[in-house]
Amino acid sequence: MLEARDLTKRYEDGLLALDHVNLAVKDGEIFCLLGANGAGKTTTLNLFLDFIRPSGGQALVDGIEVAHDPLAAKKRLAYVSENVQLYGSFSARQNLEFFAGLCGCKLSREALHMALRRVGLQEKAFEQKVRSFSKGMRQKLGIAVAIVKQAPNVILDEPTSGLDPKAGAEFMSLLQELRAEGRAIFMSTHDIFRAREYADRVGIMKEGRLVLVRTREELEEEDLERLYLDYMEVETAA
Repeated sequence: MLEARDLTKRYEDGLLALDHVNLAVKDGEIFCLLGANGAGKTTTLNLFLDFIRPSGGQALVDGIEVAHDPLAAKKRLAYVSENVQLYGSFSARQNLEFFAGLCGCKLSREALHMALRRVGLQEKAFEQKVRSFSKGMRQKLGIAVAIVKQAPNVILDEPTSGLDPKAGAEFMSLLQELRAEGRAIFMSTHDIFRAREYADRVGIMKEGRLVLVRTREELEEEDLERLYLDYMEVETAA
């Protein structure tokens, strides 16, 4: 489980990027975090990843406080960014083998190929240099890394941004498979429609605060897009 307890981040210039955020992402759950640019979504993710340190509160990964034991926390995490960082001169298989090795996983070629097949990469791409990959292919390879790492928690920052509808739907199907395995999936996104379709819970951030959380069941009775836009207008007017 991923948990934020009064998580706060104030930068040296005085900017309050995150203001006492409380949330939990449970095993077997997809939690989508919506909000405008600068709302605090990426800051929240970065605190769980130890890319930055909190000014107050706690980011917990399976009960491990990230700021106190970042290495132990990172062993329990897999991360897929908007632009997955891979080695362009390596093939898909070589990238997967390298990142698996960093996690202490020694996998056979066939096991690596199985992971690449599972995420929907074509056989001809296994030995293809990643520099030639489309964004959708790179995102699939990022999920393959998460799969071989076997991390119980997956964090994603705008993973479907720039993907065509087919690639985006394929990517979200992969996340559903990981959810079915019991992994906690925490995703920052601008994609209201996919959040409504795939998320178990949706949170809305505004100016560093988590201002609203809705479950899938609650959203069956509400229009998430209208709710989001109305709330943003109310907050702006206020």
